[in-house]
Amino acid sequence: MDLLKDEPVNRVANSGLITFNLEDFYFRGEREIIDIKDVLFMGLILKEKEFRTWVEAFDWSFYQGKVVSIICSADAIVPTWAYMLIATKLSQIAEYFCFGSAEFLNQALFFHALSNHDFTVYQDRKVVIKGCSQVEVPVSVYVEASRRLMPYAQKIMYGEPCSTVPLFKK
Repeated sequence: MDLLKDEPVNRVANSGLITFNLEDFYFRGEREIIDIKDVLFMGLILKEKEFRTWVEAFDWSFYQGKVVSIICSADAIVPTWAYMLIATKLSQIAEYFCFGSAEFLNQALFFHALSNHDFTVYQDRKVVIKGCSQVEVPVSVYVEASRRLMPYAQKIMYGEPCSTVPLFKK
């Protein structure tokens, strides 16, 4: 047997593994934050009449097609309806919006994308949730992806196809 004539075998390619890349679920559009502290009286107090006037007069078109997070970075007591009022304006124009930090928005966008994904394609398959990516993927998203894959996948692993950590097996 001549070892030099034997073709190298790509065991990864022949393994039947499917790579689940969470980077594919990353929203690449523009992100904005609305911080209502800037419209509070003295940066601390919400005056309903003035706030409603601001909401009506504000040019919401700036948020057209963007994803938006609504926050209040001031240590102020803001009634829930104030955030809801902003939501009524964003619903007509923004691609997506939520209440919370930029980090929460990022997580919410991943969760939203995962909720629209068809996981049945992983039925009885061996799946590797890719560990490295060019974008920051929150740990909570890895956990959510695992939760959504478990009813379908035969096996779930983490890492790269050439070096995996086993996580789940039916």
